[in-house]
Amino acid sequence: MIAYMNEQAGDVFAREMLLDRAFGPARFRKSSEKIRSGRLPAEGLALVARDGDRLVGSVRLWDAAADGSGTPLLLLGPLAVEDDCRGAGIGAALMRLAVERARALGHGAVVLVGDEPYYRRFGFSTEGMERLAMPGPFEPARFLGLELVADALDGAEGVLRPAGRMVPAEPATVAA
Repeated sequence: MIAYMNEQAGDVFAREMLLDRAFGPARFRKSSEKIRSGRLPAEGLALVARDGDRLVGSVRLWDAAADGSGTPLLLLGPLAVEDDCRGAGIGAALMRLAVERARALGHGAVVLVGDEPYYRRFGFSTEGMERLAMPGPFEPARFLGLELVADALDGAEGVLRPAGRMVPAEPATVAA
């Protein structure tokens, strides 16, 4: 039975291995990584799917803002599911949970770069995204948004920039 829950500190290695298998090293060169790099996911919006002790899915949302308007947004991604678990609805369940949690936490809109036919069923579209851009190469037809609050994307314009919490710096060690 699949269980959905908040990501825990002990999930980091398994999540990173899953993302490596799903996306390979190219994942670090994507425009979305410029928003995620050095940041923590949005509070309460790092989720995993487990089959017993095995992590089989992951999704995270990140605080971002449109630099032209200052509009706060969440950037979703990456969403990944283990190959041998695809088609079982795990990715869809993680998406629904992520969107429900974001709405419950009072966020106005979620954006992502992904396949429109897949994300359309969760309400994502290119509507309202015309004046927004990613910080690097991206395909406008794959840049999708979902308003969690009516008109949250009205007036949103500019390049997305990171707006979330920074990863804490490692404490310096003192040699004895």
